[in-house]
Amino acid sequence: MTAIVRPLVAFAVVLGIAACSVPPKPALPDLRNAAPLAGLPTHGDGHWPDSLWWSRYHDDQLDQLEQAALAGNPSLAVARTRFDTALHSVEIARAALGTSITLNATAQRQRLSETGLIPPQFLGFTWYNQGDLGIQFQYDFDFWGKTRAGIVAALDEAHAQAAERNTAALMMTTAVADTYFGWQADQARLALARESVRALQDYRALVAKRVERGIDPPDLLIGADAQIAAVRELEAGYAGSLPIREAALAALLGQSPAQLPALTVKPLPAVDGALPDNVGIDLLARRADIAASRWRVEAAMQRVTQAHAEFYPDISIGAMAGLSSIDFNKMFTAGSRVFDVGPALHLPLFSLHRLRAAYGVSQAQLAAAAAQYNDTVVGAAREVATQALSLQQIAARRQQREQQVTAMSALRDTAAARARRGVADERSVLTAQAQVLQQKDAAATLDAQAVSTQIALIKALGGGYDARVTDADVPDVADDDKKSPSD
Repeated sequence: MTAIVRPLVAFAVVLGIAACSVPPKPALPDLRNAAPLAGLPTHGDGHWPDSLWWSRYHDDQLDQLEQAALAGNPSLAVARTRFDTALHSVEIARAALGTSITLNATAQRQRLSETGLIPPQFLGFTWYNQGDLGIQFQYDFDFWGKTRAGIVAALDEAHAQAAERNTAALMMTTAVADTYFGWQADQARLALARESVRALQDYRALVAKRVERGIDPPDLLIGADAQIAAVRELEAGYAGSLPIREAALAALLGQSPAQLPALTVKPLPAVDGALPDNVGIDLLARRADIAASRWRVEAAMQRVTQAHAEFYPDISIGAMAGLSSIDFNKMFTAGSRVFDVGPALHLPLFSLHRLRAAYGVSQAQLAAAAAQYNDTVVGAAREVATQALSLQQIAARRQQREQQVTAMSALRDTAAARARRGVADERSVLTAQAQVLQQKDAAATLDAQAVSTQIALIKALGGGYDARVTDADVPDVADDDKKSPSD
């Protein structure tokens, strides 16, 4: 009985000493459970974007560009590499849990010192062989969950990397769509500028005739030339913007501009900026950057648990079985067998200062991760609100601009009717046509802004990401450790 009681008493004493040196666990950080979007107008018909959100535009060219970008963009390859590194870290953490088995084999030829503790004269030889072959077993009980916390932390970090990979993909796909529609908008405005140049040139030709005949002063001709120059400047700007956007598209696809497929001019799509009713609550699960930040909070919490468990004793049991002989010819005989088995206890009594410092670092990292998470949530809400309200503003401006286009078109038609009756000449018609084209250019600019803002809103809404959907690339854990950053 004494042989059993003494180890138990010693173990209890060790635990008592360890308990006296363990600091209290910190309180869980205060994390936001909803995005601050109260008061933002929503619509019952608003929907969250899906993972192929660009398909809503029904544009085959855009679909091909997005597929090419997802396949060949180098930034996504970097994100994939970081994710793979995180998965390897999970395997490394798992390797420290449970039983470890090691095979050791050594063969040495050694010489004894003639002036050492045991001179060779007493042994009868100076050189000898030493061979060892054995298998070593060790099992760590992990009573305090230190190794387990390390595994879960590595898994959480892998989930964070998976979410960041989605963030990188969303940034790239939205950039492709925004650049593509910017190219289409430049084509539309370039066509309007060229039409304006033709109308102003016709107007100048009429003015030139009237100046030659002395009907009008030469100042009108100079004014017409200035108007043409101003519109040609716009034409040059739109024409110069096209190759710049093509180069940007090629870079997003990981190609050279010469490899970019030929693009066909198409009208800009219709814009819908309706928000889903549950945007404030569900945004936390719909943004990959928020999910990644939450996973990093979870990982930091596990690192705190891991650092806290360092104050407790490590208990393991080890065993070894093998062969050892100084005569290689007798290595595999029964007399060369060796065995070893026994428990091991490690209590960090003289490392408390280092452990407290490491524990303080883990607490600071947890606080920083929590602050980063809350800041990410607020930033996401700001992006959604900004883009949604901007869309509403642009929609109101587009409505007024359409009325101006309609009014100027009516004035042009009136001027044309008067010219046909001989009441007025063609100058009034050409002037009205130039003003109509000017209003259409302004409307095209607003149309382009609306599409660009809608893409930014799609990005702010997460672009189809959903943290509640399990990432199949991340290895699973035990049932009691399964969780989602939105839980």
